Amino acid sequence: MTKLSVNINKIATLRNARGGNLPDVLKAAVDCERFGAQGITVHPRPDERHIRYRDVVDLRPLVTTEFNIEGNPEPGFIELVLSVKPAQVTLVPDAHDALTSNHGWDTVTHRSFLTGVIGEFQKQGIRTSVFVDPDVRMIEAAAATGTDRVELYTESYAAGYLADREKAIAPFILAAEAALKAGLGLNAGHDLNLDNLRYFARRIPNLLEVSIGHALIADALYFGLENTIQLYLRELKPWLPA
Repeated sequence: MTKLSVNINKIATLRNARGGNLPDVLKAAVDCERFGAQGITVHPRPDERHIRYRDVVDLRPLVTTEFNIEGNPEPGFIELVLSVKPAQVTLVPDAHDALTSNHGWDTVTHRSFLTGVIGEFQKQGIRTSVFVDPDVRMIEAAAATGTDRVELYTESYAAGYLADREKAIAPFILAAEAALKAGLGLNAGHDLNLDNLRYFARRIPNLLEVSIGHALIADALYFGLENTIQLYLRELKPWLPA
């Protein structure tokens, strides 16, 4: 069964909007695990507009499932990851002013840089994943960096799902097959939600993990956090029809 990692950035965004410690990001992470999440994801950015570097440090001893840190591997981020030593680091090519992640790596152009960064993390026993578009060429080049996994950027699938889900998912199936052929583990994330998650999980071979934050936290406003996590886990159950 594909694992669900809950991205808690939006909980931190709500906290930061008012100051103080409400909602409590640390408690939220512990509760997400208690409610069934199989991992916790954070994506600290240099401006700390949601998850702060201090949060990442404080979360480390509390997360008992799988801790995944996403971000652009700039010096400060690399130092943070090496000090915290999460289970997984996901490398994302975010610009400083990006509202959210909006493209994957050009793993051909940045192959040498990524190879060096990935090697540094792997020496410390940290599993690495590279954020990529559903492009077979980029996945093959990602494999050449030595990464353990790739994470497929699923925005285009989500955007096209209602109009033509077969067309929307087609490049992701090819990408997943390329990852499997290259010996890479496969993650996915961005704009996956209760409407489109089940179909994606059924059609994508060897999908190990999805990371979901914005939609899940938005759904929790209506359904409650515990119930929402259970709803997302239900969508990932392999015996349910697509």
